[in-house]
Amino acid sequence: MASVQDQLEVKFRLTDGSDIGPKTFSAATSVATLKESVIAQWPKEKENGPRTVKDVKLISAGKILENNKTLGECQSALCDVPGGVTTMHVVVQPPPLEKEKKIINEPEQNKCVCVIL
Repeated sequence: MASVQDQLEVKFRLTDGSDIGPKTFSAATSVATLKESVIAQWPKEKENGPRTVKDVKLISAGKILENNKTLGECQSALCDVPGGVTTMHVVVQPPPLEKEKKIINEPEQNKCVCVIL
């Protein structure tokens, strides 16, 4: 059985100020798993929710968390109080628009414009 220190209580703060959680996670839980939890618990009434893990960024203690790190590795000794709730901020990256996709896929062409006044 895991000790109390191996369990962390985390809540996710959305950009509109509402929260998901708090929920208890093991210190060995990966950031990617946390993101999957956010996606699964995303409020249905909110528009433009994340679809994949790549759409979500989690920020804790001012740092963007990497998917391959564990929750224990991301803990900040200055910000996390033992037995307290850790707040992580959730930022959703909107999917690129069709127009932007076309611009990215098309090679840039040299264009010269002359204006005579």
